[in-house]
Amino acid sequence: MGTTPSDRPAGEASWQWDGDDETTATAPADVVSGGADGDGGGPRLTRRRLLTGAGLLAAGAAVWGVSRAADGSKPEPPKPRPLPTRLSGAEPAWVYRGEEPMRPARLTGRLFAPAYVTAAGLRLLDPATGAVTSTVKEPTPPGRPEDAPLIVGAGRLYSASPGHLDARALTGPAAGWSRPFPPELGERITVLGCDGSLVYGTVSNRADVRGTLFALDANGDGPRWSRPVAERGESSVTVLDTGAGRLLAWDADPTAGLTLLDGTTGQRLWSAAGAGPAWSALDQRHLFVPDGPGVRTLRLTDGTPGWSVQPGRGEEWRVLSALSDEFRVYVLRDNGLITAHEAGGGEQVWQRQLPFRLDRRCRPLLTSGGLIVPGPAEAGVVGVEAETGRNSTIFADSGPGVDVWSVFSDGSRLYAGHDTTLYCLGPLPVP
Repeated sequence: MGTTPSDRPAGEASWQWDGDDETTATAPADVVSGGADGDGGGPRLTRRRLLTGAGLLAAGAAVWGVSRAADGSKPEPPKPRPLPTRLSGAEPAWVYRGEEPMRPARLTGRLFAPAYVTAAGLRLLDPATGAVTSTVKEPTPPGRPEDAPLIVGAGRLYSASPGHLDARALTGPAAGWSRPFPPELGERITVLGCDGSLVYGTVSNRADVRGTLFALDANGDGPRWSRPVAERGESSVTVLDTGAGRLLAWDADPTAGLTLLDGTTGQRLWSAAGAGPAWSALDQRHLFVPDGPGVRTLRLTDGTPGWSVQPGRGEEWRVLSALSDEFRVYVLRDNGLITAHEAGGGEQVWQRQLPFRLDRRCRPLLTSGGLIVPGPAEAGVVGVEAETGRNSTIFADSGPGVDVWSVFSDGSRLYAGHDTTLYCLGPLPVP
Protein backbone atom coordinates (compact mmCIF):
# COMPACT_ATOMS: atom_id res chain seq x y z
CA MET A 1 0.00 0.00 0.00
CA GLY A 2 2.63 2.53 -1.10
CA THR A 3 6.24 3.01 -0.13
CA THR A 4 7.82 1.97 3.13
CA PRO A 5 9.15 4.55 5.63
CA SER A 6 12.73 3.70 4.73
CA ASP A 7 12.44 4.70 1.07
CA ARG A 8 10.31 7.83 1.27
CA PRO A 9 11.08 11.34 2.46
CA ALA A 10 9.68 12.41 5.83
CA GLY A 11 6.15 13.70 5.59
CA GLU A 12 5.31 11.86 2.36
CA ALA A 13 2.12 9.82 2.61
CA SER A 14 2.67 6.06 2.65
CA TRP A 15 -0.40 5.21 0.62
CA GLN A 16 -1.97 5.53 -2.77
CA TRP A 17 -5.53 5.45 -4.11
CA ASP A 18 -6.75 2.04 -5.20
CA GLY A 19 -9.94 3.46 -6.68
CA ASP A 20 -8.78 3.83 -10.27
CA ASP A 21 -8.40 0.13 -11.03
CA GLU A 22 -10.48 -2.07 -13.28
CA THR A 23 -12.75 -3.24 -10.46
CA THR A 24 -14.03 0.31 -10.00
CA ALA A 25 -14.83 0.61 -13.67
CA THR A 26 -16.94 -2.54 -13.60
CA ALA A 27 -18.45 -1.95 -10.17
CA PRO A 28 -21.84 -0.62 -11.36
CA ALA A 29 -22.59 -4.15 -12.55
CA ASP A 30 -22.75 -5.14 -8.87
CA VAL A 31 -25.47 -2.60 -8.21
CA VAL A 32 -29.03 -3.63 -9.00
CA SER A 33 -32.35 -1.87 -8.77
CA GLY A 34 -34.35 -2.55 -5.68
CA GLY A 35 -37.66 -2.71 -7.61
CA ALA A 36 -40.46 -4.75 -6.05
CA ASP A 37 -43.83 -5.70 -7.38
CA GLY A 38 -47.10 -4.86 -5.74
CA ASP A 39 -46.93 -7.69 -3.21
CA GLY A 40 -43.32 -6.97 -2.18
CA GLY A 41 -41.76 -9.58 -4.48
CA GLY A 42 -38.60 -9.48 -6.55
CA PRO A 43 -37.77 -7.47 -9.69
CA ARG A 44 -40.62 -6.88 -12.15
CA LEU A 45 -40.71 -9.04 -15.28
CA THR A 46 -40.73 -6.88 -18.41
CA ARG A 47 -40.98 -7.82 -22.10
CA ARG A 48 -37.31 -6.97 -22.48
CA ARG A 49 -36.29 -9.28 -19.62
CA LEU A 50 -38.43 -12.12 -21.00
CA LEU A 51 -36.86 -11.76 -24.47
CA THR A 52 -33.38 -11.58 -22.93
CA GLY A 53 -34.06 -14.70 -20.87
CA ALA A 54 -35.35 -16.56 -23.92
CA GLY A 55 -32.21 -15.61 -25.86
CA LEU A 56 -29.98 -16.89 -23.06
CA LEU A 57 -31.87 -20.19 -22.95
CA ALA A 58 -31.49 -20.61 -26.71
CA ALA A 59 -27.77 -19.87 -26.51
CA GLY A 60 -27.38 -22.35 -23.69
CA ALA A 61 -29.17 -25.06 -25.71
CA ALA A 62 -26.86 -24.47 -28.67
CA VAL A 63 -23.76 -24.78 -26.48
CA TRP A 64 -25.13 -27.99 -24.96
CA GLY A 65 -25.71 -29.45 -28.41
CA VAL A 66 -22.21 -28.61 -29.61
CA SER A 67 -20.51 -29.98 -26.47
CA ARG A 68 -22.53 -33.21 -26.63
CA ALA A 69 -21.73 -33.70 -30.29
CA ALA A 70 -18.03 -33.12 -29.67
CA ASP A 71 -17.36 -35.93 -27.19
CA GLY A 72 -20.67 -37.80 -26.91
CA SER A 73 -20.86 -37.31 -23.12
CA LYS A 74 -23.55 -35.63 -21.11
CA PRO A 75 -22.77 -32.08 -19.97
CA GLU A 76 -22.62 -31.36 -16.24
CA PRO A 77 -25.96 -30.24 -14.83
CA PRO A 78 -26.07 -26.53 -13.97
CA LYS A 79 -25.31 -25.61 -10.36
CA PRO A 80 -28.39 -24.54 -8.39
CA ARG A 81 -28.64 -20.80 -7.77
CA PRO A 82 -30.55 -19.12 -4.93
CA LEU A 83 -34.03 -17.92 -5.74
CA PRO A 84 -34.48 -14.17 -6.17
CA THR A 85 -34.67 -12.42 -2.81
CA ARG A 86 -38.13 -11.27 -1.80
CA LEU A 87 -38.21 -7.90 -0.05
CA SER A 88 -40.57 -6.71 2.65
CA GLY A 89 -40.88 -2.98 3.24
CA ALA A 90 -40.16 0.14 1.24
CA GLU A 91 -38.47 -0.28 -2.13
CA PRO A 92 -34.71 0.31 -1.77
CA ALA A 93 -33.15 3.14 -3.75
CA TRP A 94 -30.39 0.70 -4.73
CA VAL A 95 -28.84 -2.63 -3.79
CA TYR A 96 -25.12 -3.43 -3.74
CA ARG A 97 -23.99 -7.06 -3.74
CA GLY A 98 -20.39 -7.80 -2.81
CA GLU A 99 -18.22 -10.88 -3.18
CA GLU A 100 -17.05 -11.00 0.47
CA PRO A 101 -19.24 -10.90 3.59
CA MET A 102 -19.50 -7.52 5.27
CA ARG A 103 -17.59 -6.80 8.48
CA PRO A 104 -19.26 -3.55 9.61
CA ALA A 105 -17.90 -3.85 13.16
CA ARG A 106 -14.44 -2.99 11.80
CA LEU A 107 -15.42 0.63 11.26
CA THR A 108 -14.59 2.75 14.33
CA GLY A 109 -15.66 6.38 14.09
CA ARG A 110 -17.91 8.36 11.75
CA LEU A 111 -17.74 8.12 7.99
CA PHE A 112 -20.33 10.30 6.24
CA ALA A 113 -20.62 8.09 3.18
CA PRO A 114 -21.90 4.56 2.52
CA ALA A 115 -19.15 1.95 2.71
CA TYR A 116 -19.06 -1.79 2.12
CA VAL A 117 -16.57 -3.00 4.75
CA THR A 118 -14.92 -6.42 4.56
CA ALA A 119 -11.91 -8.23 6.02
CA ALA A 120 -9.92 -6.99 2.99
CA GLY A 121 -10.74 -3.29 3.39
CA LEU A 122 -13.64 -1.16 2.24
CA ARG A 123 -15.40 0.12 -0.85
CA LEU A 124 -16.87 3.59 -0.82
CA LEU A 125 -20.19 3.85 -2.64
CA ASP A 126 -22.04 6.69 -4.32
CA PRO A 127 -24.94 7.52 -1.97
CA ALA A 128 -27.27 8.26 -4.89
CA THR A 129 -26.58 5.20 -7.05
CA GLY A 130 -24.57 2.65 -5.03
CA ALA A 131 -21.79 2.61 -7.63
CA VAL A 132 -18.26 2.07 -6.29
CA THR A 133 -16.34 5.35 -6.15
CA SER A 134 -13.09 3.96 -4.69
CA THR A 135 -11.61 0.81 -3.23
CA VAL A 136 -9.37 1.00 -0.16
CA LYS A 137 -7.28 -2.07 0.58
CA GLU A 138 -6.71 -2.38 4.32
CA PRO A 139 -6.68 -6.12 5.06
CA THR A 140 -6.92 -7.56 8.53
CA PRO A 141 -3.38 -8.04 9.93
CA PRO A 142 -2.24 -11.69 10.09
CA GLY A 143 -3.22 -13.40 13.31
CA ARG A 144 -5.91 -10.84 14.20
CA PRO A 145 -9.70 -11.28 14.02
CA GLU A 146 -11.55 -10.23 10.88
CA ASP A 147 -13.15 -7.31 12.73
CA ALA A 148 -9.79 -5.62 13.44
CA PRO A 149 -10.70 -1.90 13.63
CA LEU A 150 -10.51 0.61 10.83
CA ILE A 151 -10.17 4.07 12.42
CA VAL A 152 -12.02 6.78 10.48
CA GLY A 153 -12.90 10.42 11.10
CA ALA A 154 -12.83 13.82 9.39
CA GLY A 155 -13.12 12.10 6.00
CA ARG A 156 -9.94 10.03 6.48
CA LEU A 157 -8.77 6.54 7.33
CA TYR A 158 -5.93 6.47 9.89
CA SER A 159 -3.27 3.79 10.13
CA ALA A 160 0.26 3.41 11.48
CA SER A 161 3.51 2.38 9.86
CA PRO A 162 6.81 2.17 11.79
CA GLY A 163 7.49 5.62 13.17
CA HIS A 164 4.69 7.27 11.17
CA LEU A 165 0.99 8.02 11.56
CA ASP A 166 -0.68 8.01 8.15
CA ALA A 167 -4.01 9.49 7.06
CA ARG A 168 -5.68 8.48 3.82
CA ALA A 169 -8.33 10.82 2.39
CA LEU A 170 -11.68 9.12 1.86
CA THR A 171 -14.46 11.68 1.42
CA GLY A 172 -15.02 15.35 0.78
CA PRO A 173 -12.18 17.90 0.67
CA ALA A 174 -10.02 15.99 3.18
CA ALA A 175 -6.35 15.61 2.21
CA GLY A 176 -4.04 12.73 3.09
CA TRP A 177 -0.89 13.14 5.13
CA SER A 178 1.87 11.25 6.96
CA ARG A 179 3.40 12.46 10.22
CA PRO A 180 6.82 11.14 11.39
CA PHE A 181 7.41 10.75 15.12
CA PRO A 182 10.65 11.57 16.96
CA PRO A 183 12.79 8.40 17.00
CA GLU A 184 13.21 8.57 20.80
CA LEU A 185 9.46 7.99 21.25
CA GLY A 186 9.61 4.69 19.37
CA GLU A 187 8.11 3.15 16.26
CA ARG A 188 5.21 1.16 17.75
CA ILE A 189 2.19 3.35 17.08
CA THR A 190 -1.38 2.38 17.95
CA VAL A 191 -4.23 4.52 16.65
CA LEU A 192 -7.04 4.79 19.22
CA GLY A 193 -9.63 6.85 17.38
CA CYS A 194 -10.66 10.20 15.95
CA ASP A 195 -13.36 12.54 17.24
CA GLY A 196 -13.51 14.61 14.04
CA SER A 197 -11.03 17.24 15.25
CA LEU A 198 -8.21 15.24 16.79
CA VAL A 199 -6.78 11.79 16.20
CA TYR A 200 -5.50 9.97 19.31
CA GLY A 201 -2.99 7.19 19.82
CA THR A 202 -0.02 5.81 21.73
CA VAL A 203 3.61 5.35 20.70
CA SER A 204 6.14 3.17 22.53
CA ASN A 205 9.51 1.44 22.24
CA ARG A 206 11.15 -1.59 23.84
CA ALA A 207 12.55 0.46 26.72
CA ASP A 208 9.20 2.09 27.50
CA VAL A 209 6.40 -0.40 26.85
CA ARG A 210 3.74 1.87 28.39
CA GLY A 211 4.71 4.62 25.99
CA THR A 212 3.31 8.05 25.26
CA LEU A 213 -0.29 9.13 24.80
CA PHE A 214 -0.76 11.77 22.10
CA ALA A 215 -3.27 13.82 20.10
CA LEU A 216 -2.71 15.21 16.60
CA ASP A 217 -4.81 17.58 14.55
CA ALA A 218 -6.99 15.53 12.20
CA ASN A 219 -5.66 17.53 9.23
CA GLY A 220 -2.06 16.62 10.08
CA ASP A 221 -0.87 20.12 11.03
CA GLY A 222 1.05 18.89 14.05
CA PRO A 223 0.78 17.42 17.55
CA ARG A 224 -1.68 19.05 19.94
CA TRP A 225 -0.23 17.40 23.04
CA SER A 226 1.63 14.30 24.29
CA ARG A 227 2.44 12.88 27.71
CA PRO A 228 3.59 9.57 29.26
CA VAL A 229 0.86 6.99 29.81
CA ALA A 230 0.00 6.77 33.52
CA GLU A 231 1.24 3.71 35.38
CA ARG A 232 -2.27 2.70 36.48
CA GLY A 233 -5.63 3.29 34.93
CA GLU A 234 -4.56 4.01 31.35
CA SER A 235 -3.58 0.69 29.82
CA SER A 236 -6.75 0.85 27.69
CA VAL A 237 -8.26 3.99 26.16
CA THR A 238 -11.34 4.58 24.02
CA VAL A 239 -12.39 7.78 22.26
CA LEU A 240 -15.83 9.12 23.19
CA ASP A 241 -17.83 10.98 20.57
CA THR A 242 -18.78 14.00 22.70
CA GLY A 243 -18.02 16.77 20.22
CA ALA A 244 -15.72 18.27 22.87
CA GLY A 245 -12.90 15.71 22.98
CA ARG A 246 -13.10 13.09 25.75
CA LEU A 247 -11.17 9.87 26.34
CA LEU A 248 -12.27 7.06 28.66
CA ALA A 249 -9.34 5.14 30.20
CA TRP A 250 -9.13 2.08 32.42
CA ASP A 251 -6.77 -0.72 33.42
CA ALA A 252 -6.79 -4.51 33.57
CA ASP A 253 -6.79 -4.08 37.35
CA PRO A 254 -10.38 -3.14 38.31
CA THR A 255 -9.17 -1.35 41.43
CA ALA A 256 -7.71 1.32 39.16
CA GLY A 257 -11.25 2.36 38.19
CA LEU A 258 -12.36 4.46 35.23
CA THR A 259 -10.80 7.77 34.25
CA LEU A 260 -12.12 10.50 31.98
CA LEU A 261 -9.47 12.48 30.12
CA ASP A 262 -9.77 15.85 28.41
CA GLY A 263 -9.01 15.11 24.78
CA THR A 264 -7.88 18.67 24.08
CA THR A 265 -5.15 18.64 26.77
CA GLY A 266 -4.66 15.00 27.86
CA GLN A 267 -5.29 15.91 31.51
CA ARG A 268 -7.41 13.81 33.88
CA LEU A 269 -10.85 15.22 34.63
CA TRP A 270 -12.04 12.64 37.18
CA SER A 271 -11.81 9.00 38.24
CA ALA A 272 -14.56 6.64 39.41
CA ALA A 273 -14.80 3.06 40.61
CA GLY A 274 -15.46 0.38 38.02
CA ALA A 275 -13.91 -2.27 35.82
CA GLY A 276 -13.05 -1.88 32.15
CA PRO A 277 -16.31 -1.50 30.21
CA ALA A 278 -17.29 -3.84 27.39
CA TRP A 279 -19.14 -0.84 25.95
CA SER A 280 -19.85 2.78 26.80
CA ALA A 281 -22.32 5.45 25.69
CA LEU A 282 -23.04 9.05 26.59
CA ASP A 283 -25.15 12.13 26.09
CA GLN A 284 -24.36 15.76 26.96
CA ARG A 285 -24.79 15.13 30.70
CA HIS A 286 -24.16 11.45 31.42
CA LEU A 287 -21.80 8.59 30.73
CA PHE A 288 -23.36 5.10 30.62
CA VAL A 289 -21.21 2.05 31.43
CA PRO A 290 -21.89 -1.60 32.37
CA ASP A 291 -22.44 -2.46 36.00
CA GLY A 292 -22.31 -6.26 36.16
CA PRO A 293 -25.21 -7.41 33.97
CA GLY A 294 -26.88 -3.99 34.27
CA VAL A 295 -26.05 -0.37 33.46
CA ARG A 296 -25.16 2.66 35.57
CA THR A 297 -24.80 6.35 34.88
CA LEU A 298 -21.98 8.71 35.80
CA ARG A 299 -22.25 12.48 35.64
CA LEU A 300 -20.07 13.60 32.76
CA THR A 301 -18.77 16.69 34.56
CA ASP A 302 -17.35 14.98 37.68
CA GLY A 303 -18.04 11.22 37.57
CA THR A 304 -20.67 11.30 40.33
CA PRO A 305 -22.74 8.06 40.26
CA GLY A 306 -26.35 8.40 39.17
CA TRP A 307 -29.18 5.92 38.57
CA SER A 308 -28.73 2.33 37.48
CA VAL A 309 -30.76 -0.58 36.09
CA GLN A 310 -30.24 -4.14 37.33
CA PRO A 311 -32.03 -7.48 36.83
CA GLY A 312 -34.89 -8.10 39.26
CA ARG A 313 -35.43 -11.26 41.26
CA GLY A 314 -35.68 -14.24 38.92
CA GLU A 315 -34.61 -12.23 35.86
CA GLU A 316 -31.66 -13.28 33.74
CA TRP A 317 -30.41 -10.79 31.17
CA ARG A 318 -27.40 -8.63 30.37
CA VAL A 319 -27.37 -5.09 29.03
CA LEU A 320 -25.69 -4.90 25.61
CA SER A 321 -25.87 -1.15 24.99
CA ALA A 322 -27.61 2.08 25.93
CA LEU A 323 -28.49 5.06 23.73
CA SER A 324 -29.69 8.51 24.76
CA ASP A 325 -31.46 11.31 22.88
CA GLU A 326 -30.97 13.67 25.87
CA PHE A 327 -34.57 13.14 27.02
CA ARG A 328 -34.73 9.36 27.29
CA VAL A 329 -32.19 6.59 27.67
CA TYR A 330 -32.91 3.35 25.79
CA VAL A 331 -31.47 0.21 27.40
CA LEU A 332 -31.14 -2.89 25.21
CA ARG A 333 -30.76 -6.35 26.73
CA ASP A 334 -29.61 -9.67 25.29
CA ASN A 335 -33.10 -11.20 25.77
CA GLY A 336 -34.55 -8.66 23.31
CA LEU A 337 -36.18 -6.43 25.92
CA ILE A 338 -35.88 -2.63 25.50
CA THR A 339 -36.73 -0.16 28.24
CA ALA A 340 -36.89 3.63 28.00
CA HIS A 341 -35.92 5.75 31.03
CA GLU A 342 -36.04 9.44 31.84
CA ALA A 343 -32.50 10.68 31.33
CA GLY A 344 -32.38 12.70 34.55
CA GLY A 345 -33.72 10.31 37.18
CA GLY A 346 -33.90 6.97 35.40
CA GLU A 347 -37.66 6.45 35.82
CA GLN A 348 -38.91 3.80 33.38
CA VAL A 349 -41.27 5.20 30.74
CA TRP A 350 -42.06 2.04 28.76
CA GLN A 351 -40.76 -1.41 27.93
CA ARG A 352 -41.14 -3.50 24.78
CA GLN A 353 -40.09 -7.02 23.83
CA LEU A 354 -38.52 -7.45 20.39
CA PRO A 355 -39.44 -10.56 18.37
CA PHE A 356 -35.83 -11.80 18.59
CA ARG A 357 -32.87 -11.93 20.97
CA LEU A 358 -29.88 -9.62 20.65
CA ASP A 359 -26.13 -10.14 20.87
CA ARG A 360 -23.04 -7.94 20.80
CA ARG A 361 -23.09 -7.77 17.00
CA CYS A 362 -26.29 -5.71 17.23
CA ARG A 363 -25.47 -2.01 16.80
CA PRO A 364 -28.74 -0.04 16.87
CA LEU A 365 -29.09 3.41 15.31
CA LEU A 366 -30.71 6.35 17.11
CA THR A 367 -32.82 8.68 14.94
CA SER A 368 -35.08 11.64 15.66
CA GLY A 369 -38.08 9.30 15.78
CA GLY A 370 -36.67 6.45 17.84
CA LEU A 371 -34.44 3.42 17.36
CA ILE A 372 -33.64 1.29 14.34
CA VAL A 373 -32.60 -2.13 15.61
CA PRO A 374 -30.91 -4.75 13.40
CA GLY A 375 -31.99 -8.33 13.98
CA PRO A 376 -30.88 -11.76 12.75
CA ALA A 377 -30.80 -12.35 8.98
CA GLU A 378 -34.30 -13.84 8.93
CA ALA A 379 -35.82 -11.15 11.18
CA GLY A 380 -34.87 -7.96 9.31
CA VAL A 381 -34.64 -4.43 10.67
CA VAL A 382 -37.10 -3.20 13.30
CA GLY A 383 -38.13 0.37 14.08
CA VAL A 384 -38.98 1.33 17.69
CA GLU A 385 -40.91 4.56 18.31
CA ALA A 386 -39.37 6.88 20.90
CA GLU A 387 -42.66 7.98 22.48
CA THR A 388 -44.46 4.65 22.86
CA GLY A 389 -41.96 1.87 22.20
CA ARG A 390 -44.23 0.45 19.51
CA ASN A 391 -42.09 -1.67 17.18
CA SER A 392 -42.58 -3.02 13.69
CA THR A 393 -40.40 -4.50 10.96
CA ILE A 394 -39.47 -1.77 8.51
CA PHE A 395 -37.40 -3.89 6.15
CA ALA A 396 -36.52 -7.55 5.58
CA ASP A 397 -35.48 -9.90 2.80
CA SER A 398 -35.75 -13.63 2.24
CA GLY A 399 -32.00 -14.20 2.29
CA PRO A 400 -30.03 -16.31 1.92
CA GLY A 401 -27.96 -15.20 4.90
CA VAL A 402 -26.55 -16.14 8.29
CA ASP A 403 -25.19 -12.85 9.67
CA VAL A 404 -27.09 -10.29 11.72
CA TRP A 405 -28.21 -7.12 9.98
CA SER A 406 -26.21 -3.92 10.28
CA VAL A 407 -27.63 -0.39 10.02
CA PHE A 408 -25.90 2.96 9.62
CA SER A 409 -26.47 6.43 8.24
CA ASP A 410 -24.44 9.08 6.44
CA GLY A 411 -26.52 11.79 8.11
CA SER A 412 -29.29 11.86 5.52
CA ARG A 413 -29.90 8.30 4.27
CA LEU A 414 -30.39 4.96 5.98
CA TYR A 415 -28.40 1.91 4.91
CA ALA A 416 -28.98 -1.69 6.02
CA GLY A 417 -27.52 -5.01 5.02
CA HIS A 418 -26.31 -8.46 5.98
CA ASP A 419 -23.88 -11.04 4.59
CA THR A 420 -23.02 -9.82 1.06
CA THR A 421 -25.97 -7.46 0.39
CA LEU A 422 -26.29 -3.77 1.27
CA TYR A 423 -29.49 -1.77 0.72
CA CYS A 424 -30.04 1.99 0.59
CA LEU A 425 -33.43 2.41 2.30
CA GLY A 426 -33.85 6.11 1.55
CA PRO A 427 -33.89 9.30 3.61
CA LEU A 428 -34.13 9.60 7.39
CA PRO A 429 -36.20 9.53 9.50
CA VAL A 430 -37.73 6.21 8.55
CA PRO A 431 -41.44 5.99 9.50
